[in-house]
Amino acid sequence: MKSFRQELWMEVPARRGFVNITPQVEAAVRSSGVREGLVLVNAMHITASVFINDDEPGLHEDYERWLEGLAPHAPTSQYLHNRTGEDNADAHLKRQVMGREVVVAITERKLDFGPWEQIFYGEFDGRRRKRVLIKILGE
Repeated sequence: MKSFRQELWMEVPARRGFVNITPQVEAAVRSSGVREGLVLVNAMHITASVFINDDEPGLHEDYERWLEGLAPHAPTSQYLHNRTGEDNADAHLKRQVMGREVVVAITERKLDFGPWEQIFYGEFDGRRRKRVLIKILGE
C-alpha cells in the first residue's frame, strides 16, 4: 500500500472565508500515484474546517449568515473562552458545526465525487497561516 502526505498552507486575509481546495487535492492525488484508495483532507487548526459541498457563491453567503446566527462573533464577552484574552470562541463553535475533515474515494486516479461536490477550506479566525493535511492511502 502506498502512503502520501502533503500540507497546504492557507492564509485567508479576512476573519472568515471559504476556499475551494479541490484543485490542490486533485494535484496531490496525481502526485501520489495512487489509482484506488482514499484521501483524507483535514484542517490542522481548531478554528478552521474542511467540508464538501457545492461551489456556489449564494450558498457560501448562506453559510456565513447561518453560522453567524448560530455563533455570533460579537459581543465577544458572551463566551467564557474569550476570558482567556482571545476573541475567537465563535470560530471554535463554527468549526464544530462545519467539521474537521473529509474522506473521498479515489477511483482510477480521480476523486470519486457526486454531482457538484467540491472540497472547501472554511476559515473562521483568519488573517494568519494555517495548515491543511492531505493524506492519501491506496494502491
